[in-house]
Amino acid sequence: MTAIKRVGVVGAGQMGRGIAEVCARAGLPVTLCDTTEERARAGLAGIADSLLRAEKKGALTPEDRAHALAGIAATADPTRLAGADLVVEAAVEDEQAKTALFRQLDEIVTDPAAVLASNTSSIPIAKLAAATRRPRAVIGLHFFNPVPVMPLVEVIPSLHTSKATELRVRAFAGEVLGKRVIVAQDRAGFVVNSLLVPYLLAAVRLVGSGAATAEDIDTGMTAGCAHPMGPLRLADLIGLDTVAAIGEALYEEYREPLYAPPPLLRRMVESGLLGRKSGQGFFSYPAA
Repeated sequence: MTAIKRVGVVGAGQMGRGIAEVCARAGLPVTLCDTTEERARAGLAGIADSLLRAEKKGALTPEDRAHALAGIAATADPTRLAGADLVVEAAVEDEQAKTALFRQLDEIVTDPAAVLASNTSSIPIAKLAAATRRPRAVIGLHFFNPVPVMPLVEVIPSLHTSKATELRVRAFAGEVLGKRVIVAQDRAGFVVNSLLVPYLLAAVRLVGSGAATAEDIDTGMTAGCAHPMGPLRLADLIGLDTVAAIGEALYEEYREPLYAPPPLLRRMVESGLLGRKSGQGFFSYPAA
C-alpha cells in the first residue's frame, strides 16, 4: 500500500481543526481549507491555541509544537488540495452540501490513487461516493470530538469502496495517527451514533416533558451511571444542530420515531441555541 504522506482537510471548524492538528502532530504536511480566508485563518489560530495547551500539559515539546504548526497551510483556495494523498471532508452535516463538495474534490484531486474521505457523523458514504468518478476510493473516516484527545476513529467503507482503500485508511488512522480503529457498516449513524444519539434525544425529551431539569438529568447519568459527562452537556459539546442533523438522518434511514429530533431540540436550533459553540444550549458557556 502507498503511504499517505500529504493530507488535505476541508472545513476549519471544530472537527476540521482537530483532524488537521492530529495529522500535523504525526509529522504530515496538511492543507486546511475553508470557504473564506478569514475562516481558514481562524481555524489555524484555533490549532495554535490547542497545540499550546498540549505543550503546557507536557504532551508536546516546544519544538514539536512549532513543527506541527509550521506543517499546516491554511487557505480558501480548494485547488491547493490537488496534491494530497488523502482529503478529509469535515464540512457542515448536510447531505447536499457534502455531495457538492465531493463532486468538486473529484475534479480537483486528479490522482486516481488519492483517497476522498468524509468525517460525516451519519450520512451514508455511498451517497457521497456516487457524486464522484472514483467510488472505490471514497470512504468514511469518522473522528470524535475533541479529535486530539478522543482515541477512536470509525472507518466506514461503502459497498463500492475497494479493500485496498479500506486497508490503507485503517493503517493510516491506526499506525500513523495512533487511533483505535473500528470498522462500521455503511448505514446511517454507523456504530457509535446509532447508540449514542437516541440516548441524547431521550434526555432532550425528558427536559421537554418537564420530567427533570437538565442539571438533574446529567447528574443522574454521571453520579448514577458513572458516565464521564451527562447527555445534555455532551449534546452541547457536539453541537445541538449536529445532534439534530444526525437524528434526522437516522429517522430518514430507519423511520423509527425515537430517532426523530424532539420539538424542543428543533426550537433550540432554530433559535441559534447550539450549545458550547454559540455560548448557550442546555447550559450556559460564558466567553472566557
